[in-house]
Amino acid sequence: MAIKIELQTEAKLPSNVKQQISSVLDTLPREHLRGIERVRIVDSINDPRIRIPQKIDLPGLYHPRQGTQPAWIEIAANALLPPKQAFHKRLMSKLSFKSNVAALTISLVGQHYHLTMRHSLKKGQLEPAIRAYTEKHLKLWGNRQSGWRARIFKPLQPTFEKWAKALQRQAAQEKKKSANR
Repeated sequence: MAIKIELQTEAKLPSNVKQQISSVLDTLPREHLRGIERVRIVDSINDPRIRIPQKIDLPGLYHPRQGTQPAWIEIAANALLPPKQAFHKRLMSKLSFKSNVAALTISLVGQHYHLTMRHSLKKGQLEPAIRAYTEKHLKLWGNRQSGWRARIFKPLQPTFEKWAKALQRQAAQEKKKSANR
């Protein structure tokens, strides 16, 4: 059964949003998507269960299965493409829209997967597991979407990852030193 992608927004979105979301869903394993009925794109998320201040635009929300209603995903267009921002900020959000939608969709599917199919996780282990799931599958999606630039830089990727790990270690050591003072 294919996952329905519904556009219920007044915001002006790129024309191929449905194709982008379906390409993201195609990269994920089928068994991880089992139980999700639809992905709905709305202007903003208004759910009475959310207890955070309304100043914060929630970009996405996973709705678990409740009774006979299957699980579904909700994505807020105004959080990804803010309408009342400066020109350069709107331009940056439009340029990063495809990758933001991919990361958000993958993280919400990861939340579905870990809540419904991985029962061995405790509450404290859930967020790191979803983050790792998102990083892993976002990397796979990026490799699948790659163009000529990605193919050129592919041989250099292990070097960049080593540099990133070294910088993270150095930052952790500096943080530890400053905390000891």
